[in-house]
Amino acid sequence: MEDFLNKAKASASILGTLSGAVKNNILMQMATALEQNKEEIIEKNTIDIDAGIKNNLSSALMDRLLLNDDRIKGMADAIRQISALKDPVGRIHEGWTTDTNLNIQKVSVPIGVIGIIYESRPNVTSDTAALCFKSGNVCILKGGKEAENSNQIIAKILQEVLIQNDLPKQMISLLPDSSREGVANLIKQDKYVDLIIPRGGEALIKYVTSNASVPVVKHDKGLCHTYIHSDADFEKAIAVSINAKCRRAGICGAMETLLVDEAVAKDILPLLKTEFDKHNTQLRGCEETTKIIECKKATNEDWETEYLDNILSIKIVSNTNEAIEHIKQYGSGHSDAIITENYTQAELFLNSVDSACVYLNASTQFTDGGEFGFGAEVGISTNKLHARGPMGLNELTTYKFKILGNGQGRA
Repeated sequence: MEDFLNKAKASASILGTLSGAVKNNILMQMATALEQNKEEIIEKNTIDIDAGIKNNLSSALMDRLLLNDDRIKGMADAIRQISALKDPVGRIHEGWTTDTNLNIQKVSVPIGVIGIIYESRPNVTSDTAALCFKSGNVCILKGGKEAENSNQIIAKILQEVLIQNDLPKQMISLLPDSSREGVANLIKQDKYVDLIIPRGGEALIKYVTSNASVPVVKHDKGLCHTYIHSDADFEKAIAVSINAKCRRAGICGAMETLLVDEAVAKDILPLLKTEFDKHNTQLRGCEETTKIIECKKATNEDWETEYLDNILSIKIVSNTNEAIEHIKQYGSGHSDAIITENYTQAELFLNSVDSACVYLNASTQFTDGGEFGFGAEVGISTNKLHARGPMGLNELTTYKFKILGNGQGRA
């Protein structure tokens, strides 16, 4: 492990010297290489899919795992979008001259070596590798065992592009020891690793944050809510709710709990049930909800659960303040939405809900680096310090001060 990390850290010095034009050219080559090798990627992904079926992975997790022509094209396009973005390295945040005639500039620089631990989705391998490369960071990737074959071939293709450009393959690496012990070792290597980004289940996040000596920006669970206010447009409310739950139920931005204002519950819940039934969504409701529509009764555990599956809990609330209090108690600080035509209530919700992303009349599934114009993201940070929400290029930099003098000494 130490030899591997030494090489990774050494390659960070080389990566930091590359111009934006060189990095962009290499990224474009990586995008093309993924498309040119799509048959091999799909072949390796099929091995993971077959293992997932054998291991009875949920339909939502299987959806996250699957790669096909369209998704590989999407991976390549994401890299191209990242290439087209402004280089985050070397930006002057601000500059000023002091009374002693020192010229001070606050300039963005790469963080260094970043370890990223993630589960299920093999496209994360190419997304995070491209973001780290563009922002001048070496990445050490540790994907989930369920996507092992897919991750290995994607990383191999990207590394081959680096080698073809006379660059160390260690700029983009998979953690050589992918066992629990390997992860435990990585997160304590603060001599070599500058940041750990865990994105996955609650147990993973808790383990990393409790045991790491390397600084951590966590991508915590997405226990996302949508609140349908009494002044909601029903057509919008139903369309947004269906998308927030059913578009892809297994992603962190998927709605897990629907809050409905009691003033409209009797009118809108039957309409919602009809639409959710079309998507075979399993509904679990509070006691008042079960009196209006036929569904399984929810327990307190449901309000705390990130299903990552086609299951939705529903709770009737008396007003916006009760919806806010419910989210404060059970939410994960990821993404929450209000559906209303009432500007005052919208502002109350958006200002009071302390989540990374808060929405008015839109699906929580928009919480995504690509949708935000970042090309992709290394995760959705639920931290409050350094980075929050989708972490794109700018969030993968820190800064230093450049001070230009002319022989000054401090009095």
